[in-house]
Amino acid sequence: MKQTVPVRQGQNYEIEINTLGSSGEGVGRYEGFTVFVPGLLPGEKALVRITEVKKTYAIGSIAELLRRSRDRAEPLCPVYEQCGGCQLQHLSYEAQLTAKRQQVIDCVTRIGHQPGLYVEETLGAENPWNYRNKMQFPLGRRKGKALVGCFAKGSHDIIDTRDCHIQHESLSQLANAMREAVDKLQLPVYDEDKHTGVMRHIVGRVGEQGELMAVIVTATRKLPREKELVNFLRRQLPGLVSVHQNIQTYHNNVIMGRETRLLWGQPTIRDRLGFLHFHISPRSFFQVNTRQAELLYGKALEFAQLTGREIVIDAYCGTGTITLFLARKARQVYGIEIVKPAIKDAIKNARDNNVKNAEFIVGDATEVMPRLYREGIRPDVVVADPPRAGCTETVLKTFAQMQPRRIVYVSCNPATLARDMEILAGLGYKAEQVQPVDMFPQTAHVECVVSIRRVES
Repeated sequence: MKQTVPVRQGQNYEIEINTLGSSGEGVGRYEGFTVFVPGLLPGEKALVRITEVKKTYAIGSIAELLRRSRDRAEPLCPVYEQCGGCQLQHLSYEAQLTAKRQQVIDCVTRIGHQPGLYVEETLGAENPWNYRNKMQFPLGRRKGKALVGCFAKGSHDIIDTRDCHIQHESLSQLANAMREAVDKLQLPVYDEDKHTGVMRHIVGRVGEQGELMAVIVTATRKLPREKELVNFLRRQLPGLVSVHQNIQTYHNNVIMGRETRLLWGQPTIRDRLGFLHFHISPRSFFQVNTRQAELLYGKALEFAQLTGREIVIDAYCGTGTITLFLARKARQVYGIEIVKPAIKDAIKNARDNNVKNAEFIVGDATEVMPRLYREGIRPDVVVADPPRAGCTETVLKTFAQMQPRRIVYVSCNPATLARDMEILAGLGYKAEQVQPVDMFPQTAHVECVVSIRRVES
């Protein structure tokens, strides 16, 4: 039976919000028809102006708040309403943790069809502010003035940001110094529509001792007034130890290109995850929330239940961070990653940390794992930390064919996690424990670690 659409664009309707959507928006219904309203919270009622109508849902904006949630909080950021970086500053932190757990429960129940599976309370951050150790801000210009900041929600309009409350304070200082430099030195900013100009992004990274790295992303190989720019940043930023230029000439939304030049200072900065230390270069992958990453990896290690005798395969090892955590408690660990530069970083990270029982292999897990099996390698534990799209069914079948005792699944997307858990259940692997971890406070994102065991027939 075809559903009738009871709302019209431009009209106001009274709507009560029941839950939060995957992007942090309020979700309610009008005569059974789903309406998404950014900025509204569960339990709130509002007069909602419909801005967009689709076949199965509509999107609206708040015309008048009629009933306010006790969990509503005053956002710290003055540009929160415009900026696309955060989605939940208007929700108290305790309520954020509850909402993220509920998001995981909903996915496990509705998509994974495992209503009896218990989801633990979300592991929250000790300090849910100023946690990001990496910044990536586009550069622009409006009315002759330089802009540095996040893109606006749903667009590429730059919201000029003086103090981003979710990133390390020194990264905001770098953004402000870069804005001033672009104006003072009259540096040409990039226009993505016309593909003209030079200055595309400013990328910043902070190490464990507060060391600051600046990466200036340009659309051309030549960086105008290079020495003056470097000297200006050095004068403004006492913690600066490294300045690079990254060259990104392509007409796309990828922030960094393949070529990086060291303009001044150290080639890398250092950071630490638990007992491991890492040299971080401009393009290295490293978790942006160091403290929460330690919690996440600690849970993965706990769920692996290692005694020192096990063989472990880390199927999406990236630069080897989880692999090296596992190696401490395993007999042998194999890290598999399809991205060759990431494997080069992983090998270097293992060498720097004196880890000798980790082997890293470039390739697709669906090809590498069967080869390892043919070579007589029988993993006791398989660890998977796939991208947001999750694992393919072929990868999951490959896991099951190797018959590990346990699978530890680390996920940044509860929906694809739940889908993959259902597939694994059909392959003889039962999820036992789900632990959400809040890696990105003030945003709608939630990470999970899941303990999955083979069901003995």
